[in-house]
Amino acid sequence: MATPRTRWLLSILLVNLTNCLAAGGPPARPSPPECYIPCDEKSCDADIHCAWDPGSNPQIPTNYSLHWEPANSGEGYVTSWTNLSGFIINRENFINHGELRVWVEVKNQHGSAKSEEVVFNTAYIIKPPPPSITISKQQDSIELEWNSFCGELHLSTGTCDIRNRIEGDQVWHQHENGDHPSYTLDDPQPATVYEFQVRCACDTHLTSNWSKSHSIKSAEKAPVGELDIWRDCGISPTSFDCALTWKTLPISQARGVILEYQVRLVYNTGKMVPMNVPTPGSSGQLSQLMQYCRTFLKDVSSVSVSAFNALGATVPSHLAMPAPGEEKNEQAINLEMHEENLTVSWDPTKHSEEYVVQYKQVGCPPGQGFDWVKVPENKTTVFLKGQFKKHTPFKVSLFTVSSHSRKIHHLSSVFGYSLEGTPSRVLSFKAFSSGATQVTVVWEPVPLSKQRGVIQYYQIGFDGENVYNVSASPQHKNWTFELKHLRPGQEYEVWIRAVTRAGPGENTTTTFKITQHDIDEKLIPVLIVPILLVICIAVLLCYCQGENKACPLVPSVFYEKVPDPGNSHIFRQMKHQINDHFAWICIPIHEPHPKISMLEVVEIQPGANKSSLRKTSDPEGLTTPMVGDGCSQMDCQDDQREDAVTEEGGRTQHRPRREEYSKMVDSDEEKDKEEDREECWSSSEEEQFTSGYEKHFMPSALEVLEV
Repeated sequence: MATPRTRWLLSILLVNLTNCLAAGGPPARPSPPECYIPCDEKSCDADIHCAWDPGSNPQIPTNYSLHWEPANSGEGYVTSWTNLSGFIINRENFINHGELRVWVEVKNQHGSAKSEEVVFNTAYIIKPPPPSITISKQQDSIELEWNSFCGELHLSTGTCDIRNRIEGDQVWHQHENGDHPSYTLDDPQPATVYEFQVRCACDTHLTSNWSKSHSIKSAEKAPVGELDIWRDCGISPTSFDCALTWKTLPISQARGVILEYQVRLVYNTGKMVPMNVPTPGSSGQLSQLMQYCRTFLKDVSSVSVSAFNALGATVPSHLAMPAPGEEKNEQAINLEMHEENLTVSWDPTKHSEEYVVQYKQVGCPPGQGFDWVKVPENKTTVFLKGQFKKHTPFKVSLFTVSSHSRKIHHLSSVFGYSLEGTPSRVLSFKAFSSGATQVTVVWEPVPLSKQRGVIQYYQIGFDGENVYNVSASPQHKNWTFELKHLRPGQEYEVWIRAVTRAGPGENTTTTFKITQHDIDEKLIPVLIVPILLVICIAVLLCYCQGENKACPLVPSVFYEKVPDPGNSHIFRQMKHQINDHFAWICIPIHEPHPKISMLEVVEIQPGANKSSLRKTSDPEGLTTPMVGDGCSQMDCQDDQREDAVTEEGGRTQHRPRREEYSKMVDSDEEKDKEEDREECWSSSEEEQFTSGYEKHFMPSALEVLEV
């Protein structure tokens, strides 16, 4: 089987063998000779000049010979030269106004060849010089005038031919003008360089050679049409930072030198900012196919651009900016990319008025590696030319543009490659323990500039056998994967690689091992939370019970139904609640509908008149000691306290009178209290002011005095 190098050598040998055979064979047949009498601006030569095309350049010595003879005579002449393609027939070797038969023969050591014979009258082979041309332009035309020199040669003017082309074109446009020495080109393209050539014949003689090419630029006019404007947002069609760009007008629309572009930016606030963008280069020539404005379009709602030359401006081209947002793919598009062209196709959409297809090379600055084309709504395939480097990503996007509002709507975007390669390795790849028998691997995707192709998926392998394929679609954004059912204490090796259509890339490997420490770290937070919760509840219960308070979260069955002696002091209870930081948690324990009594302890001085004490009954039937003036001793002492408070500090302070603590209710001793209520006070002073209930629950008089 032949290798590429062998095939290359064989092709060279075949070409050389062909040349050797051609050089070693008989000569090629020459073209028929062309014979004429040359003239200049004043006179003509007397000799006949003949020329022909020898064909391919011979590789071996070759002899050429020119043969001529009168058409009506067998007497001939031969002029022989070596390796020449032109001869001269001297005046003495031909008859004027007679016919000649002329041909060319060529010989080498392998054989000979003969051209076709030509017959002509020597009186009609005069060839005048090329005409001299004068050219001028008007606003709507270009005018040519020339001199054929036929008058100077004492000949009448014959027909003339004119041909013209736009500078740079390869094709000439030829016109026959008869014997008129002038020509007018009407309605030329404005500001366009035209080239002209003229040739003429005198009488019925031969036609002259074409004159030198004469160039002239047509007059300028105001530009027509509209600019094709668009925006370059890099590889993010919905980005804020977009550069305004437009394509330069073709010569047929520019109709002159475009001096500058006028750009109007309208912001979301309604503010309008005009800008003048000059054309590149000092000469103002349209040397570039695309222009762009260096001002970015952030917060811009709409733009308009016009092109100006010395005589006018184009109609402004408008474009409304879309609201920035998340890029969505609403329409599937198909790509066929090669190194020199791109074909894009898609399915038609409803209510579309104009499509725009653009491509952008990843990593290129604004205005570079970027192009777009606008197509009507009835077209769903477009062909773009460009330089699409292999292994280089290009983002191709499809848009619709409303013909009325010029609003842009993004349909879809996709990355394409003219030739895909294997991707680069994943740079960041780590493993983290996420349970007693599982591990989470995390990686960063291969950067777009290093993918070298469209990544289909990522392959993750471990334990030498298990290989998983993880989708590389844009919806998979967390770039994580769970490895489950692992054995603690065993060391694992896991690798990852990206895969394109060209194949997988290089592996990136990491190792991990699930230890008991990792398991403890996962279990400790799970156990600590309930333990702390139980401790907090226990502390709360202890605090509430210690303060004889009830927690709303704790059932009442946990508390003992014992009256609080502090209930006899209302203000002390209120003060305690105000200073208590946990008052919102714990509340005092109250029995249902308590009946609160107050015990007033009175110290009786020795020798006091016992007769002054009287017993009186309150409305509830309780017995209260009375002092001299008929008021109860408790009332008297309360009045004395109020007077003392009034005198202190020279100001009056009103203290709320304490309610009579007539009795304390206990559900278990209710009957005992009723019996005590009916008994008389004992003869003892202590028994006279205390009851069995008060002895059980309330402090004694001595304890109160000590306090």
